[in-house]
Amino acid sequence: MTIRRRARVSLATWRRKHAAAFREHVPDLLPESRYLLYDLAQTDAYLKGRPIPQLPDGEHPDDLLTADDVAQILGINTSTVRAYATQGHLSPGTTRYGARLWTRREVHDRLHNAPGQGKGGGRRAGEPQGPRKTHAYEGDPRIDLAAHALTTAAPGTPKSRIAAQLADLHGHTPRTWERLLTTAAAVPHASDDDPN
Repeated sequence: MTIRRRARVSLATWRRKHAAAFREHVPDLLPESRYLLYDLAQTDAYLKGRPIPQLPDGEHPDDLLTADDVAQILGINTSTVRAYATQGHLSPGTTRYGARLWTRREVHDRLHNAPGQGKGGGRRAGEPQGPRKTHAYEGDPRIDLAAHALTTAAPGTPKSRIAAQLADLHGHTPRTWERLLTTAAAVPHASDDDPN
């Protein structure tokens, strides 16, 4: 709910008479978001003319963390946090008011239970690695999409145009789709053996 509704005034009145004073007393919880987000208890206290309570000190497992916060805890770049969320190494998080957020509990779980770490994680010394992939995208369902796009594209269509169309349809970057198209062109597919 918007603050001006809680204050029971029009948007114009809120902006003209109340917004500046409110922002002086109540801190924005997500300063990097394009939206302004405030603590409900602090907002209600301000609107009722009461002393504004301090936000709780310390950490809580349900605290919502930004990508910058997650990066700092995991010791990685913010762009890596977003990549982890896209690739499934971290949940996609939740989007609130234009900012993607993760719970502190989830981030600490990822920190202390990273893939390949902990009891039984990873390969033991001297143990064979197992079969290697024939290419980086082996088993990736996007290879079939890329192969189909190559076979159905008009002759002479630039790979970059096909990649941009695939990115629009299925997500990921055009550069990723260019790599997938290159791999699809170089390796045989199940669809190549299909007589239909």
